[in-house]
Amino acid sequence: MSLSLSRTLLAMGATAALLATAAPAQAGPITVPPDKIVIELATVNGSGCREGTAQVAVAPDNTAFTVTYSEYLAQVGPGAPPTAFRKNCQLNLRVHVPSGFTYAIVQADYRGFGSLQRGATGQERAGYYFQGMPQTTQRTHQFTGPLDDNWQTTDKTEYSDLVWAPCGEQRNFNINTELRVNAGTSAPGTTSFMAMDSTDASVNTLYHLAWQVCPGPRK
Repeated sequence: MSLSLSRTLLAMGATAALLATAAPAQAGPITVPPDKIVIELATVNGSGCREGTAQVAVAPDNTAFTVTYSEYLAQVGPGAPPTAFRKNCQLNLRVHVPSGFTYAIVQADYRGFGSLQRGATGQERAGYYFQGMPQTTQRTHQFTGPLDDNWQTTDKTEYSDLVWAPCGEQRNFNINTELRVNAGTSAPGTTSFMAMDSTDASVNTLYHLAWQVCPGPRK
């Protein structure tokens, strides 16, 4: 399958997934702020997301936000630079939260397209944390060839284990992702790749938000 056709199929699948997405079930109370939240890209670093190739959008109901990439692809094979087997992206987000509320990430959905020859392997890794706070555990997902299809992984956190943004403080939110491809025992002269990008505005990664009302000042 050609890379352009693969990305077209990915875009179609990602769009359908976004339309069908609903906030995941949670064990704790859900309180969504009525005022619109705003998320800005403070800094963008990494071989998979040079400046201008990553965008952030907030869902209209404030229950999630999405990150869209346009050049996030790791590959091995003829013509691929030696360093292309690994691509990463580090996003630093400035989240403007309505006064009196705090948030946490309860679920993260990562989507892409993979073309792995028999004997080749791929890997997707992700983690996130608030500025000045310990990083969450890295979640890693493995893929084995032969593969020529859309892929999706989901990382969920139990409500009791959520890490909340500190109330009354401005802490930027960091997202670290990585794609890797290993040729392994695949036939010489063949190409394998893992992509987490699209050719249009389709959504590839989706972060579900949990909300809480911050405690008021003690009297």
